[in-house]
Amino acid sequence: MITPSVKVSNRYQIAVPQQARKRLKIKSGDRLLVDVQDGMLILMPEPQNYTDQLAGLHREIWEKSGEYLSGERDAWTDSPKS
Repeated sequence: MITPSVKVSNRYQIAVPQQARKRLKIKSGDRLLVDVQDGMLILMPEPQNYTDQLAGLHREIWEKSGEYLSGERDAWTDSPKS
């Protein structure tokens, strides 16, 4: 597959290629987030609802934290009182 290229207009505008629009389900009027990482320009569809978008993010970390917290709580209850 050939990587499409875009031309920057004299007003610094670009058109998102059709295959990218289809893959990301971008429609006219949608907003994109813009980021620069390691010399690359990253365009991402802006979520309609950030809460829904972030739900479950890093779930594995929070699941493991329960074991750690239980151990810490046990250490407090098992420690000698002054």
